[in-house]
Amino acid sequence: MPSFIADHPMLCALALIFIDIGVWRLISADLANWKLAARLVIFAVFSAVLFNDGMNPMLVAPYADNTALHLAATALQIGWWLFAARTLTVLLGAVMMQRVGHTGRLLQDLLGAVIFLIAIIAAMAYVLDLPVKGVLATSGAVAIIVGLALQSTLSDVFSGIVLNTTKPYQLGDWISIDGTEGRVTDIDWRATRLQTSQGSMAVIPNSLAAKAKIINFSRPADMFGLSVCLQVSPHARPQTVIEALERAMQGCRPLLAKPAPNVAFKTSSSGGVEYEISGFVPAMLLKREVRNQLYDLAFRHLQAAGVGLLSATESSTPLALSGARALLERSSIFSTLRQEEKDTFSQNMTLHSYRAGEMILPAGEVSDHLFIVETGVVSVMLNKSGHAFEAGRMGPGEVIGEAGILSDEATLADFCAKTYCTLYRVEKEYLKPCLDARHDIGEAMKALLDFRVHTAQTLTQEAPVVPVKKGFLQWLRKRGL
Repeated sequence: MPSFIADHPMLCALALIFIDIGVWRLISADLANWKLAARLVIFAVFSAVLFNDGMNPMLVAPYADNTALHLAATALQIGWWLFAARTLTVLLGAVMMQRVGHTGRLLQDLLGAVIFLIAIIAAMAYVLDLPVKGVLATSGAVAIIVGLALQSTLSDVFSGIVLNTTKPYQLGDWISIDGTEGRVTDIDWRATRLQTSQGSMAVIPNSLAAKAKIINFSRPADMFGLSVCLQVSPHARPQTVIEALERAMQGCRPLLAKPAPNVAFKTSSSGGVEYEISGFVPAMLLKREVRNQLYDLAFRHLQAAGVGLLSATESSTPLALSGARALLERSSIFSTLRQEEKDTFSQNMTLHSYRAGEMILPAGEVSDHLFIVETGVVSVMLNKSGHAFEAGRMGPGEVIGEAGILSDEATLADFCAKTYCTLYRVEKEYLKPCLDARHDIGEAMKALLDFRVHTAQTLTQEAPVVPVKKGFLQWLRKRGL
């Protein structure tokens, strides 16, 4: 033991406490192992200083003939017990964090409280030489009074421990507790905090959560259910409706193939028939986007099948139109044509059908005609580094072959039928004068072409290769040293 420490043990012990506080605050939280190692070393040195000077924490403090030294020694010995409790708590916390992660924080806090309570009682018994039995009896009576006063709080605490033990949910899970839906952001002594989809914070007491109906959307992982309900006319044939909704599901790429999405009849009344589309997506954040996309696809495919959704705003039955004429009404590009123009245009459209898997327009071909999808799902395939992949899916009302019509350029993608499809074909000789006469339609089609070209270039662009830095350690690893 250095002479300075031997001559001034109390001053050195006090300095070690301040050093521990400073080191604990200065070392970053990312270096948790270094913080723990520093605390263990400082506590070992602190213990050696006390025991070397005769200040044994298991005994009453020395220097009974010197009141000032006796009080200082007593304070340091009590400090040893608290220092030991804190060090043990941190050590247990590090071990538990590696095994159970953040979900064991409540148990860690409870063990820490018990350790500190034991340390305080031990300090009272050994250092202060107090009658522990009397203290325990008094503390027991006080504990009963406090327990009755804090009954609801204690219920939350123990319910939190049960929730962390049984683990019906964890941090980051999307759950619903009695209808309150959100992502778990924190589980503390009193409550579980959820961040709802509206961005607000819901605080649910643990005692309520332990008794409530809990739905965990994050289990199994990477699979989140959604459903869309639609009401159609009771006069529509069910098979026609189901087939249209199945095509809508196939046109929605984010839906998982397994478990497969499905369509189910729900209820029927004189006012309408309700059907439900249900499926799964790989991420919770996709649910809203996919629900909207699925509803839009269902609307378009039902329209293509001649079935409309029930609407209270419909005041009259629309006039019967031919398939080509009705398709122009639904098309986002050609809907701006005047009624007489649509009548003439529809007479120059020819219907073509394709079986599932059949090629509609191959990549590299300069199309001399435009296709407008009437029914079915069309798959768009691109090629990247010699590997084909699906870039998108198309449904009723969308057009194919605009590159050849506008700029005599080759098609960048393969367009093939994913389901049985019917498409109307419009020849370039008839369509070109129409586009020259109606600049609004030509501009809309050009904007569509620019968007598709940009998307195809983005999806097929090769990612830059990041050069790997070579150093001495890599050189050793390559040689197995």
